[in-house]
Amino acid sequence: MDNGRSVSTTETDRDSYALADRAEAGKVSDPEVAKPQLDPEQEQGALVDAVWGTIEGDGPNYRSLSWIKATVLQLKTQVGLGILGLPTAFNILGLVPGIIVIVAIALIVGWSDYVVGTFKLNHPEVYTVADVGYMLFGFWGREILGFAFWLQIVAVTGASFLSMSVAFNTITEHATCTVVWAIVAMVIIGALASIQTLSRISWLGWLGLASIMSSVITLMISLGVSDKPSLAPAGDDWSIDTKIAATPSFIDAINAVCIIIFSYAGTPNYFSIVGEMREPKDFTKSVIVGQTLMTTVYLIVAAVVYHYAGQYIASPALGTAGHTIKKVCYGLALPGLAAGGLILVHTAAKYVFVRILRKSAHLSKNTPTHYAVWYGCISITSLLAFVIAEAIPFFNDLISLIGALLGTLICIQTETYMWVWDHWRAPNRGSKKWYAMMTMNVIFHFIGWVILISGTYAAVVTIHKDFQDGALSQPFSCADNSGSS
Repeated sequence: MDNGRSVSTTETDRDSYALADRAEAGKVSDPEVAKPQLDPEQEQGALVDAVWGTIEGDGPNYRSLSWIKATVLQLKTQVGLGILGLPTAFNILGLVPGIIVIVAIALIVGWSDYVVGTFKLNHPEVYTVADVGYMLFGFWGREILGFAFWLQIVAVTGASFLSMSVAFNTITEHATCTVVWAIVAMVIIGALASIQTLSRISWLGWLGLASIMSSVITLMISLGVSDKPSLAPAGDDWSIDTKIAATPSFIDAINAVCIIIFSYAGTPNYFSIVGEMREPKDFTKSVIVGQTLMTTVYLIVAAVVYHYAGQYIASPALGTAGHTIKKVCYGLALPGLAAGGLILVHTAAKYVFVRILRKSAHLSKNTPTHYAVWYGCISITSLLAFVIAEAIPFFNDLISLIGALLGTLICIQTETYMWVWDHWRAPNRGSKKWYAMMTMNVIFHFIGWVILISGTYAAVVTIHKDFQDGALSQPFSCADNSGSS
């Protein structure tokens, strides 16, 4: 803990503290982390950045993202797959507990998102959570957190491929093998993700948000005017059973919580977003706007769909409406699913790309090496995500496992420790505010570990049970996964 410093000190002090602390730990000479520069400078028309080095006119500008575009990317990183699982979580927990859990997780993860921005301002050489791992825990911290970060994003990308295969099967009425549709999704997302900078793909974020929102709005309206949900049994012997507070088993309850955590698990991508912002100090503004809009949308969609569908909620939720509306919803959602997937592939590939070329002239220059490494990272990331999608071809179980095993570690525990590390020797140490903030972060950290351990156990038990019951399709299966009769 003695390595921490205060964010309330001057920028010069912060820089000196960071270098002194890393020197004490023997970490200053790390070849993958450039020496800190608190702000990029204009030197002879070139932008100098602590991560990207010198950015000149003949290469991609990796520091061109406005706060509004950053907000859109944050929203699209999360509003997509996550929103499609929330009605199921409400069905498990009940209406009131579902709302309470969403708000609680929004506050905890929102705090983590804020810490990402402040930590970046204090330590400009940080680009991903792997850099944070090195700063806090040394070589193994970088490798463990870096791998967890990369694996989470690749796994979520796999869920994107899976959801797109469901969409294609729904729209075409299973015109071909499901594996083929997953390959089509991989090619589309991989091609779009190869655009080099986040600023250039931000317009796809706008398109993706419009796509997903139009889809869920269509779903809500359709459920409101229809006679019954599509999964309700034939005849009149059925009724919608919505509960103010349900009484699920421990396994089901924890799985529902992990589904909600998954819907907020975009925090690892925020490191890359703030790292490419034109003005990193505006990141807090984008987090507040993005988190508020996101939570509002989540609450409305989950509550409305649960109210009108009750226990007859499909997975993903877009299949809850009738046969025709289901096709319409998935058709509207396809661009949004692709946009979410491409941001994820882009982020995971860029992490590896920066690791390979950091402190090399090829990192921000349009050289053959630059392009070869970049397109290679995109291709390998897409292929691995495809393998995950086909190896675990079931939506809710997959997102629950990702939320528990990786989401909490990267989105809660790491950020709370980052705050403690930066504030351990703050000038206001010992004050009531310092103790209150320290206590809050310790509590959040503990909550994260409880969910990680119990949630991973619950997800594994559920997957094993579903396989035994024959409720899940086999890996790399051509079978229709849309749930259509």
